[in-house]
Amino acid sequence: MSADQSLQTTSMCEFGESVLPVLKKFRFAKKECSSAIILKIEKDDTIVIEDEMEDCSMEEVAEELPERTPRYVVYSYRWLHDDGRKSFPLCFILYLPEGCHPKANVLYTGSRNKIVDTLKLPKSFTVRDKESISEDWLKAELKK
Repeated sequence: MSADQSLQTTSMCEFGESVLPVLKKFRFAKKECSSAIILKIEKDDTIVIEDEMEDCSMEEVAEELPERTPRYVVYSYRWLHDDGRKSFPLCFILYLPEGCHPKANVLYTGSRNKIVDTLKLPKSFTVRDKESISEDWLKAELKK
């Protein structure tokens, strides 16, 4: 198998049966709190939901992420702006920790666009250190 074929194969992850309906419902939900869905790729290259979190901070989401294994996070952030406005940006976070297995790194990176494009997620970020995941980090990323 050539390097091009290998990369092409790794981007062929498929969504598990119940994943898309849950993510689409999440995308259009009218919630008044921050919430998250954590996704992982199973050994059969299927994207599945690992956890659903309601009324959670970025720091609480970070606590749920494994030390050395990548994850995807879809996060609806309840942002109270300095001028009193409220917004709910929908964010996609690719968590690629230092020291993760190179194959997992390629698999998660190669499948990222499929999720972002399928769900039409407007804000997409990559983070390597879960200790840096915080509300301050997210606000700084959203302001870029």
